[in-house]
Amino acid sequence: MLHLGYLNQVKQLAFCDRWNQHNTMLRTILPWQDGGRGYDIVMTTSLSSDVPVGYFSWAEYDIMAPMKPKTEAALAAAFISNCGARNFRLQALEALEKSNIKIDSYGGCHRNRDGRVDKVEALKHYKFSLAFENSNEEDYVTEKFFQSLVAGTIPVVVGAPNIQDFAPSPGSIIHIKEIEDVESVAKSMRYLAENPEAYNQSLRWKYEGPSDSFKALVDMAAVHSSCRLCIHLATVSREKEENSPGFKKRPCKCTRGPKTVYHIYVRERGRFEMESIYLRSSNLTLEALKFAVVSKFTSLNHVPIWKTERPEILRGGNDLKLHKIYPVGLTQRQALYTFSFKGDADFRSHLESHPCAKFEVIFV
Repeated sequence: MLHLGYLNQVKQLAFCDRWNQHNTMLRTILPWQDGGRGYDIVMTTSLSSDVPVGYFSWAEYDIMAPMKPKTEAALAAAFISNCGARNFRLQALEALEKSNIKIDSYGGCHRNRDGRVDKVEALKHYKFSLAFENSNEEDYVTEKFFQSLVAGTIPVVVGAPNIQDFAPSPGSIIHIKEIEDVESVAKSMRYLAENPEAYNQSLRWKYEGPSDSFKALVDMAAVHSSCRLCIHLATVSREKEENSPGFKKRPCKCTRGPKTVYHIYVRERGRFEMESIYLRSSNLTLEALKFAVVSKFTSLNHVPIWKTERPEILRGGNDLKLHKIYPVGLTQRQALYTFSFKGDADFRSHLESHPCAKFEVIFV
């Protein structure tokens, strides 16, 4: 169990790291564990961190808020106050203006409108929002983007190279990858502005709900970063304990004649405790695994961890929908976007090389 003083330190680190634009390694020291050497834990906005600390959460952003008519004459609004950003965002703003895109600037940079307004309320009346970050770092996606989604405007983004991972649906955002893209982006903005059907299609997610991949990403923040840090530390500590010579392990499989039953552990992302499921060697397939997982959690009357966090319109019914299943220990970038078993043979190979295999699941 983590003592109170340590937990307070963890919460302070997690809170401070939320405002850090760049990758920072936080070294957490557990004097009672691992000979006093502690663990190196990375907590940043990056989904490749041990414990990602992003800007997104259902609690902070009313992403499904209703839209308002686009009554402003300018096509886009910008709120940019740091004029010394490390990327090309100011050059992109100037290039859009030179391409005859009218922009209302409320921030300290290129201001032409009174900045004393409610940002989200102001954005609701524009067709586009310039969600221009001050740094182009993978997964560094701030309130500029999420407030644009709340406002029901199409974000035009300068920032994270993988910003499409954060899009609520395909075609819902516009990305300026480099300054040379501005002319084609301006053309796309004018086309959408002049074609209501195409424009409304980009915002269709506001009525039908965002994609499962978006929900899986945002749902992660339903568990506070300090709690996810504790889960990460406890998981690493348990792994060390189970790999120690004196640890008494349960059988990972039971063989009787030609038949073998495999003991597999599974938990929902954001929880620590594991549940047991069993698969027979005669039906050792990915479909059998998924069926066993859903059946197990259904029998437990399991309520997904995000259930009370999401807007009511996105909570769905009581059926469990499995989005991802992956080995415990992967980063969220791997879990959400890069990992998958390459068929049943790959899954069976994993079970043979990882006795008592442990998996994490994401329900949407």
